[in-house]
Amino acid sequence: MGGVSIWHWIVVGIIVMLLFGRGKVSELMGDVAKGIKSFKKGMAEEENPPAPTAATEPPKTIDQAAAATAQKVEAERKV
Repeated sequence: MGGVSIWHWIVVGIIVMLLFGRGKVSELMGDVAKGIKSFKKGMAEEENPPAPTAATEPPKTIDQAAAATAQKVEAERKV
């Protein structure tokens, strides 16, 4: 008791075929295959990150940001 033999799987397969029909099962398996291919493609794209693009402005450090803010404040005081 409790063991699943090949005959159990055959009976389950026959019941599934009767309920859904042969065409529906093949469509379902095709959709599963497409999903797996899409997943693999997504994982392959994730492994190869895109090349870094040239930035128009160098990244600002805290000192540069503080200097830019100070320049803005001074410009507003002059106006």
